[in-house]
Formats: sequence, C-alpha cells, structure tokens
Amino acid sequence: MTELIKNKNEKVILDTLRIANSALKLKNLKLNSLLEITNAINNNFSKDQLLKIFEFVLRSQLNIGKMAFYTCEADWQCSMRYGLDSHFDEEETAKQILFFKEVVELNEERHPCFDKFEVIIPVFHKSNPLAYLLLGDIREDLIENTQTRHIPFVQTLANIITVAIENKKLAKENVRQAAVKKELELASEMQAMLFPNALPKDDKIELAAYYQPHQEIGGDYYDFVKLNDNEVALCMADVSGKGVSAALLMANFQANIRALFYHSTSLPEIIQELNKRVNANAKGEKFITLFVAKYNFVTRVMTYINAGQNPPLFLYDNTVSQLSVGCPGLGMLEEIRSIKEGIINVPSGSSLICYTDGVTELENEEGKEFGLSKLELILVENQNSTMNDLNNYVISKLKKHKGRKGYVDDIALLSCRFL
Repeated sequence: MTELIKNKNEKVILDTLRIANSALKLKNLKLNSLLEITNAINNNFSKDQLLKIFEFVLRSQLNIGKMAFYTCEADWQCSMRYGLDSHFDEEETAKQILFFKEVVELNEERHPCFDKFEVIIPVFHKSNPLAYLLLGDIREDLIENTQTRHIPFVQTLANIITVAIENKKLAKENVRQAAVKKELELASEMQAMLFPNALPKDDKIELAAYYQPHQEIGGDYYDFVKLNDNEVALCMADVSGKGVSAALLMANFQANIRALFYHSTSLPEIIQELNKRVNANAKGEKFITLFVAKYNFVTRVMTYINAGQNPPLFLYDNTVSQLSVGCPGLGMLEEIRSIKEGIINVPSGSSLICYTDGVTELENEEGKEFGLSKLELILVENQNSTMNDLNNYVISKLKKHKGRKGYVDDIALLSCRFL
C-alpha cells in the first residue's frame, strides 16, 4: 500500500514537472518569437521579411496549418497565405472579412465561406480596420490540451506586425509627401518667374500687382508687356480649377499670349488664336477667362476684350465703370464667332483694377461673399493712394472679411494708374 501511494505521488510530481516544463518551453518559445520580430522591426526589415518571420512563427513554432493575412493598400489584399489550395478565393474572402469587428471562432454552419478556417483576428486602430488574420488547423494539442491558448499570443503578434507595416507605409508616404512638397516649392519658384520681374512706375503709368495661390501653385495669371515705345499691353487671366494642372495650362497660356503679342497687334486675332490653343491643350476639360487690353500713351486710348473674366473696374472722377465688353471664355467653344472690342478714353489720373474671382467670391464665416460693391467702394475711397497701397488695403479688407475661414481660391490683383 505504501509503495502504491509512493508510485502515485511520483507520477503526480512527474506530471506536474512535465506540464511545468512544457509551459516553460511554450513561454520561452513565445518570448523568443517576440524578440525575433521586434529585432527585425528595429533593424528596419522590409514588409516581406517581416511577413516571412511571422509565417515561420505561426507555421513552424506554433504548428498552425493554415493562414491568410489581409492588409489594405489601395484596397484589401491577401499579403501572405499558406496551407491553402488553389480554390481559395482571395477576393471573395476580402469582401466577407470586413463584417468582423472582434476575434471570432468560426463555425462552418454560421460562416460557410470560411470553412477552411477556425478563427479570424481583426486588427483595428480605433474604428478603422488595419488587417485581418485568418487561421486554420490550429494544432494546440501538440503543446497541451487547452483551448485557444495560442490565440491571445497570435493576436499580439498580428498587432505588432500590422503596426510595423503601417509605420512603414506612413514613413514611405512621408518621404513621398516631402518629395512632392519639394517639387511644388520648385514649381512655385518657377511659376513666380512667369510673372513680370518689375512693373513700371514712371510719369506715364503706375502698376502694382499681388498674387496669392490657394495652394503652392495656382491658375491665376497677370502680365504686362511693352509692345513698343508708345504702346503697352496688360492682362489678367484665370484657369478653371486649381493646383498643378491649372498651373501647367496657365504656364503654356502665358508663353502663347506673349508670343502672339509680338506677332499681332489685333486683339480679336489674338483671342481667336488663343481659343484654338486652349482647346488643343485643355481638350475640353478646362477653360480660361481673360481680360486683355492695349493702351497707347500718345492717343490715351485703351482697347480691350473681356473673355469671360471678372469685369475690371475703371475709375475716373469718382465714377466706376465695369469693363465687360468681349466674348465667352477661352476653351468654352470650339470657335468664337463674335468678338466685341471695347474702347475707352483714358483721362489723366484715372485708375484700373483687375482681379480674379478669388477676391469678390471670398466668403466669410457666415458664407457671405466679399462682393463687387465693396471692391468698388475701396477703389473710390483710395483713388489718391499709390497702387501698391491700394492692393495692400484690398488684401487687409479681405483678411478681415474672411475671419478664421481659409482661402478657397487663388487671389490676383493688378492695379494701374494712368498719369
């Protein structure tokens, strides 16, 4: 009897030691797996290298027979899989996994499309899914007869791997954004070179300009060209849309209009040719509004065409006129059949202010636009100011009007006094 009790006690002790030894091995295995993965992350292993280590841990160390790991780039895709035959439908599975919000042990009757798997582990950041891990043939019996012992640990690994992959994506995106920012800064510098280096301020004419793109580069444009000793040309233009595409179209437009100024003095001919070139370049996706004028110092006559641009304001003797004679915008029609040319006499001391719709359509926090009447009033009240002071005053009023609301469009001003 004593010998029997002794044998039983020895067996209990041996079983306890065997279980403790097995648990210790499992704990060491998990610690080593975590260490291997964290070292790989610290050594900046690639996404593919991290996934291979993850596969090794799941397949070789935890004896999990099937696995599919989904991550999202532009759309959801299976980044890694093993133990699955060619009939496994990655795309259909990608559609179904999005319904899971927490770890679920799959049941073939309740989840027939996941018959190859036993558990699904979603990885979320707040309410946004980052990854999904599907596991099948989980051989936990090879370690101990316990249920889902691996799952909390595998969930931890999945979170670590997913965060590492997301951080790589963010780092890559930050590098890309930095490169884009550098390119936009360079494009902004190049665009600034398209504008006149200096505007005249002499005994005949005084000009000043202001330009603020909504983004780094924009689609508004102004210019001043000396045609000969007695004539000058000026213009204000605005491309529909914003950003890089608008800036590229405007750069091309600037080259075209300058070339045409040096080959023709007829504004209607210039408008017709510009319309053809805008149609050819924009292919119907964008259009350009333009105000273009020629002024003769000797005759003091200005001829102009307004092609859909906000009508410039002409001030003389406290009276403001809107210069709206012209035609539709460039690129709106295949052919402009009728072009009207405006003609005005320009008395000494009169002023002209050209602007784009980013000025008059600027909204405040209540959604009210700055409006044309305010701009007219500013022009009358500041008719004796320098053109630079006039522009600065307009900008200060725009900033006060918008309050905390941001700019939503490019802003351009070209102010001129005829002396």
